[in-house]
Amino acid sequence: MDAAEKALADAEPVPFWLRDAARPPAGPALTGALKADLAVVGGGYSGLWTALRAKERDPSLDVAVLEAGRIGAAASGRNGGFCAASLTHGLENGLARWPDDMHALERLGWDNLRAIAATLDRYGVDAEWEPTGEMSVATEEWQVPALAEAAEKAFEYGWEPVLLGPDAVRAEVASPTYLAGLWDRDAVAMVHPAKLAWGLADACRSLGVRVYEDTRVTGLRSDARALHLTTATRKGGGGTVSARRVAVGTGAFPPLLKRVRHFVVPVYDYALVTEPLTADQRESIGWRHRQGVGDSANQFHYYRLTADDRILWGGYDAVYHYGNGMRPELENRPATFATLAAHFLATFPQLEGVRFSHKWGGVVDTCSRFCAFFGTAHDRRLAYAAGYTGLGVGATRFGADVMLDLLGVGLAPGERTERTRLAMVRGRPVPFPPEPLRYGVIELTRRAIARADRDAGRRGRWLRLLDRLGAGFDS
Repeated sequence: MDAAEKALADAEPVPFWLRDAARPPAGPALTGALKADLAVVGGGYSGLWTALRAKERDPSLDVAVLEAGRIGAAASGRNGGFCAASLTHGLENGLARWPDDMHALERLGWDNLRAIAATLDRYGVDAEWEPTGEMSVATEEWQVPALAEAAEKAFEYGWEPVLLGPDAVRAEVASPTYLAGLWDRDAVAMVHPAKLAWGLADACRSLGVRVYEDTRVTGLRSDARALHLTTATRKGGGGTVSARRVAVGTGAFPPLLKRVRHFVVPVYDYALVTEPLTADQRESIGWRHRQGVGDSANQFHYYRLTADDRILWGGYDAVYHYGNGMRPELENRPATFATLAAHFLATFPQLEGVRFSHKWGGVVDTCSRFCAFFGTAHDRRLAYAAGYTGLGVGATRFGADVMLDLLGVGLAPGERTERTRLAMVRGRPVPFPPEPLRYGVIELTRRAIARADRDAGRRGRWLRLLDRLGAGFDS
């Protein structure tokens, strides 16, 4: 048994965050008939922020949240807990798509991050919020000049990251693999992702929102008076909801609207968490400022410290399964866990002997532009947001406000907002082709990305073609 296998031997195949003792008991399921001003489909960040912001805009609204499983049990409780200001999956991705709007998008993203912190304070949500920033590190020579270029662009848009040479970056976090670093102290906060979801649900309830769990929406129809949802529970039975307006935030799960299925694919991401570090182990890595860390490869790792000084280590593999495959058994992928463990030990050789306590996978809602897209249906009585591609911890609050703008919640008739005038909000991503071409395109892209990492970051013909089509991928 090698070192990586030993480290994984006792890891429990469940998300670390969802094992927290603070997890509340399951809420009630919907039975019978319900009427509401606004029905929100999905009890993750997207749906919870939408319900909360709707009540903050108009306290008189009758709002109901319908969650198919448990609050925060899907992507919202399985991610790394990086809450970023970026609304566009990074400055470079945004500049490639909406250069004319980037100053506004960066300002809105910064305002959004500050508003999240203020919300946690206002409602007394203990989500282990740590505004420590994020440090991007170069582990290959070809990545070093890219960090310098990223710093220059960031300064143009109002950020003030700190560029670090090899000694300085290793003084922050002690890894022999680091060649340079770029630490943005302001653009990212660390958070306990599941506690964030549970806290948002409690905040919603405190304002009178009705929150239903084990309430899967199985159908949608409309008439002149309302939108009508049918629901079902795991034990059988269910209910109905009649609502003046509906907001849909179901992430990677099959959407109510068939048109959205062309734009979103479910991609599995995987993570490990160590046992709590001893004082000596903690001293051996430094990391006194507790910032989040991500390396600069296309197939990148993200990692951070938890409140009890474990290391969460995730990323690298992003796996799509044929036919938009989503099954519980796909959350456990031994080959990926072994790869992650080996990479962890290469990054922190001084931690050999540390064991992993948890290993898990989860689904990310990915679209071809790698950040959220929006739309309406049923005469603008239904709005949706999807495609956050891993940066939804923060951006879902912005997306909630976009959906409410599109629905006219709290606005005068016909009123438009700065958000709805953005090209990002008005446009759509490039759709994915149908199967079997969909699987082939995604798999070809994965291999091309891996090849670029082996070839000093040079993007081959396939990646350059995707760039020209507006579906380029660089992280």
